[in-house]
Amino acid sequence: MNPLSTATNFLTETLGPLGPLMAVAFLGLLLILIALPTVMKRQRDRFSEIKEGRPSKDKSGKKQALRRNEGRSNKLDRFAQFLEPQKQEELTAARLKMLQAGYPTKNAVRMFHAMQFILGIAFLVIGAALALVKSMSAEMTTQSIMLYTLLPCAIGYFIPRYWVDKRVEKRRNEIIQGFPDALDMMLVCVEAGQSLDQSIIRVGKESRMGYPALADEFDMVAQEMKAGKDRTTVMKDMSVRVGVPDVTSFVTTMVQSATFGTSIAEALRVYSADMRDKRVMRAEELANKLPTKMTLGTMLFTVPPLLVILIGPSLFGIATMLGNMGGGP
Repeated sequence: MNPLSTATNFLTETLGPLGPLMAVAFLGLLLILIALPTVMKRQRDRFSEIKEGRPSKDKSGKKQALRRNEGRSNKLDRFAQFLEPQKQEELTAARLKMLQAGYPTKNAVRMFHAMQFILGIAFLVIGAALALVKSMSAEMTTQSIMLYTLLPCAIGYFIPRYWVDKRVEKRRNEIIQGFPDALDMMLVCVEAGQSLDQSIIRVGKESRMGYPALADEFDMVAQEMKAGKDRTTVMKDMSVRVGVPDVTSFVTTMVQSATFGTSIAEALRVYSADMRDKRVMRAEELANKLPTKMTLGTMLFTVPPLLVILIGPSLFGIATMLGNMGGGP
């Protein structure tokens, strides 16, 4: 007799219909636990220790780090090779996606992949428990068991990605809506005698209440310029980080104005007028799409009741007349 069939029959008789699946899951978990200590063991990097700063001792004899310790980041450092893409291009794209979603912290990519892993395992356990309970009350096929087990796992794995995509879309829409007003305020500040750096700080402070995403971007630009970074580089980084075509065009205009020595106020005046026209065009576009979107609803919820009102009495009269004719001599 085939040993595999013998083992399958033994597990089925001992543990029930889910016996083979439970055995495979237990074996996989056991292999992971055995291999995890070996994989997680990392060599000590002396150069990174020198770069981060050697610890010093205070009067009480306790070691203190020269640089501020980031607790959450350090907890995930040991899992970095699992929670971060190994290719530089993929890691850069992942960090840019998290920046566009509004998560600028250093360990945002690690937290994202950690949440994918945690939710995937949690939903897998829930699906397996649901399949086990379902199999006790009724007989289930192998396809049904796999569906009940793997479908929740896939849902849990894709929930963080869906959340990040929705955050990116929401922040982009917020920046697009608030950018014309920010340009108008920046133009007022520049014409009042403030420099471009001061006007960016002012706009970031004033737009905090209505458009926090746009205020965060302006605050980041202001902080980078205060740190001594070149203004052109900072503005280009902002356009890449935001990913909005209007902001990219604005950055190009500012760079060209600084390169050719033209008036920044005049460039802002022309570009802010163009942005106001674009906002009106977007509103008109949405208004023109509305009748098309309402056509299906109108056909579903207006035409059937209208037909009942118009044709209903006639149909009732014809049915009554036919009934009278059928019941006569």
